[in-house]
Amino acid sequence: MPVAPAFKRAPFRAVRFGPADTVVERRGDGTLTLKSPHALPGYARCVTEPLAHWAARRPDQTYLAERTAAGAWRKLTYAEAWSHVRGIAAGLLMRGLSAERPLVVLSGNDIEHALLALAAMHVGIPFAPISVPYSLVSRDFEKLRYIFDLLQPGMVFAASGSVFARAIEAVVPPGAELVVTRDAPAHRRATLFHDLHSAIGPVVQAAHAAVTPDTIAKFLFTSGSTGQPKAVINTHRMMCANQSMIAAVLPFLADEPPVLLDWPPWNHTFGGNHDFNMVLFNGGTLYIDEGKPLPGQIEKTVANLKEVSPTFYLNVPKGYEALLPYLEKDADLRQNFFRKLKLMLYAGAGLSQHVWDELERLAFETTGERICMVTSLGSTETAPAALFANWAMEGAGNVGLPVPGVELKLVPNGDKLEMRVRGPSITPGYWKHSELTRGAFDDEGYYMMGDALKFANPADPADGLLFDGRVAEDFKLATGTWVSVGPLRQAVIGAGAPYVQDAVITGHDRDDVCMMVFPAIDACRALCPGLPAGAPAAEVLARPEVRQVFQAVLDRMAVAGTGSASRVARALLLEEPASLDLGEATDKGSINQRMVLKARAALVEELYLEHASARTLVARA
Repeated sequence: MPVAPAFKRAPFRAVRFGPADTVVERRGDGTLTLKSPHALPGYARCVTEPLAHWAARRPDQTYLAERTAAGAWRKLTYAEAWSHVRGIAAGLLMRGLSAERPLVVLSGNDIEHALLALAAMHVGIPFAPISVPYSLVSRDFEKLRYIFDLLQPGMVFAASGSVFARAIEAVVPPGAELVVTRDAPAHRRATLFHDLHSAIGPVVQAAHAAVTPDTIAKFLFTSGSTGQPKAVINTHRMMCANQSMIAAVLPFLADEPPVLLDWPPWNHTFGGNHDFNMVLFNGGTLYIDEGKPLPGQIEKTVANLKEVSPTFYLNVPKGYEALLPYLEKDADLRQNFFRKLKLMLYAGAGLSQHVWDELERLAFETTGERICMVTSLGSTETAPAALFANWAMEGAGNVGLPVPGVELKLVPNGDKLEMRVRGPSITPGYWKHSELTRGAFDDEGYYMMGDALKFANPADPADGLLFDGRVAEDFKLATGTWVSVGPLRQAVIGAGAPYVQDAVITGHDRDDVCMMVFPAIDACRALCPGLPAGAPAAEVLARPEVRQVFQAVLDRMAVAGTGSASRVARALLLEEPASLDLGEATDKGSINQRMVLKARAALVEELYLEHASARTLVARA
């Protein structure tokens, strides 16, 4: 009988979790509702209340830190941040900004961005952090122009006037004040960031006192996967309540100030609400990571993790995948990474089981303990944590149970259970889009996320829930058989790791399920000894070594398929990366299945030719 690896029997590093249980009610139509039996603890009136609290209690503790151009850590204490925030708030009030004339931030995570955001929220001025690729990657600025037309900003901030010059010239209206930290544009008047500060007086106190839990704190934009990005209203209540929910399921955050090294962009709810607010509300320290899980940028994260030992590490699955090879080969990095680490969290997508297993193995070999890995499920509209898996598990996939204060409704939709949520952390709607708002909620006030869930253990709902794909992505074959796209896509990515970046499933009204694969080109290039480092994707994907790997993946998928809905018959490797401007890729880097199918309709047809083309891989099983 096989013996489990030693680390599988080792204890988990001590971490305090809140209770993980649920109350289930069943309706006659098959609908289920789930909620925590525990009441939601009280929460702050507004987002900057914790800043004032920690500035008084821990004035000299580092709150924010970022790398300077010279490579040193520039640090800001809670007392310094509190002083800056109120001074900047005074300057913002002088400019008459409001929900109708909000602050828009074009650039990414940095200390100036954080101070501006906190200052605006402190006095009831909404701000909108915008995806950086909309300014620096897009060629037509279509999404950025749409956002500006919708918001009509009174002030626009960019860290560097020169880096964002094209976007500024294309979309920033003359009536909006431009603020930059450095490099003011040559042909556009701009205010320098340090000139925003003004004297702190009664007007700041009065404006802050007028902020209520229902005051709009920020506008966060969806990825635009179903059209133009939607401006999700985020109130102070949403964010404050959600931090109370997270604290209820992760009480260890109160044991010691959390230390995070974090890169997820603040224009997304994961980085900008979940992570940023978690540090603030718990009096922790946030090291702003300038690295990203991309070739040539993950090395910055690695360098930072050699200096910063996080107590809680949060990342997207691609981030863990990119970090894993460095952890495997660098003992010093492993020691510093795992030394103080209490918990790891992945979000935004499914984590491959092999990545989970390797991280657990490395943690045990480094510390003699297992370190818990958990996840959560939510969206921009849910602030974001609606479900949380706050217990030690043996594998990836379980998204947990509703956090205290959130009610979950599961509605039968075909052979799936569609997810809907209600609670104080849910958005009141979309800015200036009442019709979209009405369509997002059912007649009981539940927000309809569009995700499907299923029970990890149908006999015991308290064992948690599994993500079961997006309801809108599923389709029927010509035989009338439903294809569940989300789980199948995750199976492809898992079977093809690390060579599959993503996959798009095809087969609507067809006889067979096929797929178009976005390969991980750098991983594929490593399969080809002697191939020049800069060889184009087409040359890499044409190599027999690469095609053999993908053929083996396709054959394994075909063998694993239990029927026509899960057997992938053919595959096509995509040479061109997903386009942001065409809507194939979201600003988060995820793939928009619907838009890829639309933009590459000719390739879909090629998959279903009676005689397979030379580029098409055909399952041999």
